[in-house]
Amino acid sequence: MNRWINKTPSRPFAVFLGVLPFILLMALYQWGSDTRKAENPNDKLLPSVSEFHSAIDRLAFTPSKRTGEYLFWQDTKSSLQRLLMGVAVAAAIGLIIGLFTGAIPLLGANLNPIVTAISLIPPMAILPLLFIVFGLGELSKVMLIVIGITPFLIRDLYQRTKDIPSEQLVKAQTLGGNSFQIIN
Repeated sequence: MNRWINKTPSRPFAVFLGVLPFILLMALYQWGSDTRKAENPNDKLLPSVSEFHSAIDRLAFTPSKRTGEYLFWQDTKSSLQRLLMGVAVAAAIGLIIGLFTGAIPLLGANLNPIVTAISLIPPMAILPLLFIVFGLGELSKVMLIVIGITPFLIRDLYQRTKDIPSEQLVKAQTLGGNSFQIIN
């Protein structure tokens, strides 16, 4: 008797099964769009495929009349710059604090409770505070990314540092390594 748990789909069938949810979602969207457009031709909530195409053409492939830039690509570039700056700052802070809190028990006992508490706060909940403190410019957006990522990096690096076998730490100390050398 074949059991479902033992059945493995063939490669073409697995690809079909992977694509099927996307096809169903597109069909559902098309049906919803057609239904809404039948009731109100000016509906903007679920635009039709042709409206999608014209918007993509206008934003990605037609220069702006005001600035001469391609808005989609300019906005994508700005977003990626913010993301890279935020991730770089978060990685630096996360690496330093996570490594030291994991390697130095006194520091870990002091900082882990506050890092855990901060990691439970949704970053979007403090967005208004970020706008007040850093203004509406790029800095507040970068700080949102930093605040959203850093606590998780700290906690993960803390745990990975704690996972180092104690035998290796004892061996390094036996061979004359000081705390700074062992952390490096």
